[in-house]
Formats: sequence, C-alpha cells, structure tokens
Amino acid sequence: MKLNEWLLNYRKDSGLTQQEVADKAGMARTTYSSIEQGRRKPSVAKAMRIASLLGFKWTLFFDEKLRDSSHCFEDKKVKT
Repeated sequence: MKLNEWLLNYRKDSGLTQQEVADKAGMARTTYSSIEQGRRKPSVAKAMRIASLLGFKWTLFFDEKLRDSSHCFEDKKVKT
C-alpha cells in the first residue's frame, strides 16, 4: 500500500505529531500510523475525528479521485 502523503502533509502543516493526533482522535498511535502509512483504512468515525483535527473533509479518506482532483494539500502548501 502507498503512503498517504496527503495525510502526512496535513499533519505536519498542523504542527502535530502522530501521538498528538492519535490522542486527540481517541486511538492508539500505532493505529494512526498505520492509517497515515496507507496500511489501514480508518472507520468513518475515525476518519471524521482525524479530518476535524487536521482541517479537511473526512471523505478524502475514501475517494482517491477527489484527493487527486482537488489537489487537497497543494493549495495549502503554496501559501506556507
């Protein structure tokens, strides 16, 4: 499986560690790490919590075309 680079970028832009995201989203760091590394898909509930913390639509986890077509992180990256 491929790294969810878009998710990694959102997390880094937020200034949070994997542990901080995991704690705030109510999951183990290993669970969050597996999601970020693309080894595991989050449940809808977990996707909603992570997305809320990092500031994107939770549906990005489940729609690769939406991530690609929206350039979900590209616009944010240009501003920094």
